[in-house]
Amino acid sequence: MSNDHGRIIANNKKAYFNFEITDTLECGIALVGAEVKSLRAGSMNLQDAYIRIDRGEMWMMGGYIAPFKQGGQFKEIDTRRTRKLLAHKKEIEKLLSKVEEKGLTLMHLKVYFKGNNVKVAIGLARSKKQHDKRRSIKEREQKREMDRARKSFI
Repeated sequence: MSNDHGRIIANNKKAYFNFEITDTLECGIALVGAEVKSLRAGSMNLQDAYIRIDRGEMWMMGGYIAPFKQGGQFKEIDTRRTRKLLAHKKEIEKLLSKVEEKGLTLMHLKVYFKGNNVKVAIGLARSKKQHDKRRSIKEREQKREMDRARKSFI
């Protein structure tokens, strides 16, 4: 996955805190109606969303996209509908085999624009233990203190 993400629409910060991300994949998302315009307004919530692989296809379940105010006939689209994630069949099979054999789970990491397309970054995640979470908190606090010290020095 490249680092040249466009504007980030939604970010799953808890995924990086509660899980150790081992592998990432960038895929598209199938949207209908005025959902893209709603995303341009920045109205997406990934809080209750999760990813499922079913019959060789990848689906994002429960992601919330607010209805577009000037959507006209497209206002009636379900805001929490199941959305198909677009990836190559080989990539999906590879992810499915890793999820089944190693006890990993699929997590959505962020949703962003890449050019005119909406992309979803997903990752293979392993749950962190409590001491790993404490280490993450400690590292984050040390980084903040170093930034503060650097700011006051300048």
